[in-house]
Amino acid sequence: MKIVFVSNYYNHHQASLSEAFFVLTDGNYYFIQTQPMEGERKQMGWGVARLPVFVKESYLSRESYDECIRLINDADVVITGSAPNKMLGARLRRKKLVFRYSERIYKNKKVFSHFIYHFFKLRFNDYFSKNVYMLCASGYAAADFAKTGMYLGKTYKWGYFPAVKKYEDIDLLINRKQKASILWVARLIEWKHPEASIQVAGRLKRDGYAFKLCLIGGGVLQDKIARMIKEKDLEDVVHMLGVMKPEEVRRHMEQSQIFLFTSDQNEGWGAVLNEAMNSGCAVVASEAIGSVPFLIKDGVNGLRYENGNIEDLTNKVKFLLDHPEKCTELGKNAYSTMTEEWNADTAAERFIALASHILSGEKGISLYELGPCSRC
Repeated sequence: MKIVFVSNYYNHHQASLSEAFFVLTDGNYYFIQTQPMEGERKQMGWGVARLPVFVKESYLSRESYDECIRLINDADVVITGSAPNKMLGARLRRKKLVFRYSERIYKNKKVFSHFIYHFFKLRFNDYFSKNVYMLCASGYAAADFAKTGMYLGKTYKWGYFPAVKKYEDIDLLINRKQKASILWVARLIEWKHPEASIQVAGRLKRDGYAFKLCLIGGGVLQDKIARMIKEKDLEDVVHMLGVMKPEEVRRHMEQSQIFLFTSDQNEGWGAVLNEAMNSGCAVVASEAIGSVPFLIKDGVNGLRYENGNIEDLTNKVKFLLDHPEKCTELGKNAYSTMTEEWNADTAAERFIALASHILSGEKGISLYELGPCSRC
């Protein structure tokens, strides 16, 4: 099978999946990068020192662009994310197999304008094609697209698949975590809600809890969060660690018992959740985040809280501080979810099986009950 993945740029979130595809297809896999990576993303450690041999950069020259179009048209199956729709024009007209992958599209109340944009400008051809399917990189994507009448019965669970670590002894890793340690990781911007973690810290300190909260990240709210910490007299228990590279973030996750994920519905997926669960953290996450419905089974491998409800968030953090054995249980189950189900190798194997069945003429199939490529 020849697979082509088209998206804006290649980064560490697609690396493991791409490598798995490359191996499973005996080298018949290409990743088409349609634009250079922004400087901000590179500073965050998203760039790679050297692009793999299977990555093609369509924007380098006319010859590069034409080569990428040929790869798209000749492939058995194409996966396309954030990429110019015109690159798939000929393939869509020939009704060849395409999988879109998308986060949710209705992140705010402008539903009608989003409908006009997505249906008439981007996906008009998809509506009439029998060979365009949707890989949902959000627990809310299928419902959002259903509002436009699109991909009905053709949606499958998907996501982002950062590298999964397999530890020699997960029990040892979890037992070595710093007691009552809480971690928050994201850009310091409005819809990530870093202030929620500070509000929780204030309530914990007021109620006599012993803990340490670390925040990793930078952004426009950095000064505001620093003032909040000072005003609430939390400088002894809350520490802002600044921007770090992904591998440094993972080390902090491996040392932390509890991970807070406080974004709202604007968080399309949130690969930091994959990483925190893989690191054996007991996660408390907003139910509005795109990855949460797929990854977290509430009370089994993590805890969900009502979006924006600080009291609910605080109570669940208190529960974990009061019951450290539950932190251990949730952390171990979270680790198992990543290593056994939600990882690049599993996703690549399942996708190839799913695409093969569709190419053989089986429509609307359901090969898996849970996890990547199960029906959404």
